[in-house]
Amino acid sequence: MRPLCCVLLVSGLMSVLAVAQSPFDGVWKAEPTEIDTPRAPEVYLLQDGAYRCPTCDPPLDVRADGRDQKVTGEPCYDTVGLQVVDDRTTLETDKRSGKTVGTSKMTVSSDGNSATIDWKESCNVNGDVVSETFILSRVAKGPRGSHAVSGSWQIVKRVNMSENAMVATLKLEGDTFSFVDPAGMSYAAKLDGTETPIKGDLSQTTVSVKRIGENTIEETDKRDGKVVEVIRFTPSPDGKTMTISIEDKVKGGTRQFVAHKQ
Repeated sequence: MRPLCCVLLVSGLMSVLAVAQSPFDGVWKAEPTEIDTPRAPEVYLLQDGAYRCPTCDPPLDVRADGRDQKVTGEPCYDTVGLQVVDDRTTLETDKRSGKTVGTSKMTVSSDGNSATIDWKESCNVNGDVVSETFILSRVAKGPRGSHAVSGSWQIVKRVNMSENAMVATLKLEGDTFSFVDPAGMSYAAKLDGTETPIKGDLSQTTVSVKRIGENTIEETDKRDGKVVEVIRFTPSPDGKTMTISIEDKVKGGTRQFVAHKQ
């Protein structure tokens, strides 16, 4: 909370602030669990020294030799290296101008029916690392002779989210809705739907916001003019919790969190 410049008429002033504050205002921390509706499976193929991921955004088609290889269509990084660690593990390293900005380690279980992805990214001007672990279930096997990561996989759970991926400060003041996170990404957007750049986001995402009814703010995220996510913020009647739903417009599916006011 911002300190008051004076203490004159404190009780009356606090009453005014309580009335003026919107139910969206405050620091919110999401629970590490979520409700996740199915989205399109991810498809990987690692065979004969080549790695392909046609469902990735952007799609990947690189040599699996661990070397940095140029990619296009991704604002956060410009090279990808895919290393085969062992017969059940791969490590992808993403770089921007030679500097590592993301890693993704995929490990398949001994029975081949599940996998874990440990993901890290620092696609923000602060260079802060955001991390998360994904649990996947196999939908289909890869072709005979391919690496264990090959096949179709469905995300079934997300765990071990880093603190800076779970906390955000929100505020609704007049016709402006603002968002700030610990990694230095922020925006202050008008409720009239005006597209506004997210400061500190290297992916060059823009947002537009509008109010849906009395108790929900809807945020629409775009990259290169294309809608990639729709996020809805809905505080509870008592103002202690907020439901945050994130609809993936690229791959389908919706993630839903419950955040608690700090």
